[in-house]
Amino acid sequence: MKKIITVLVLTIAFSFTAQAQKKGGKNPVERMLKKMTTDLSLTDAQQKEIEPLLIAQMEDRKQLAENREALKNSGSKPTKEAREKMKEDREAKENAMNTKMSQILDKEQFEKFQTMAKERKEKAPGKKKKRDY
Repeated sequence: MKKIITVLVLTIAFSFTAQAQKKGGKNPVERMLKKMTTDLSLTDAQQKEIEPLLIAQMEDRKQLAENREALKNSGSKPTKEAREKMKEDREAKENAMNTKMSQILDKEQFEKFQTMAKERKEKAPGKKKKRDY
């Protein structure tokens, strides 16, 4: 009986630990900033300038996700014009972010930032791959 209880307690403890690790435990902005700092060799001043941009970007993404969820729950689909407007808005925000980043980063850092963004887009889930025929 004691062995069974011990096994159950250990199993529950490991499952909680695994769930905590999956969530990452850190703020996504902090994770992104840390990754950018190591990959781009950011200075402290650059980190302080980039952090508010990342926070604003995450809040915007959260709002867009909520809007998509609300639209999905309503059972209606956006019109072609609405989808095109969402795409244009997304591209405009991306261009604005790139402009701000180009002002903060030096030339070499910005080139690496663009390469990282391109790789991230290519790895995006649900991304349709182009076929070479």
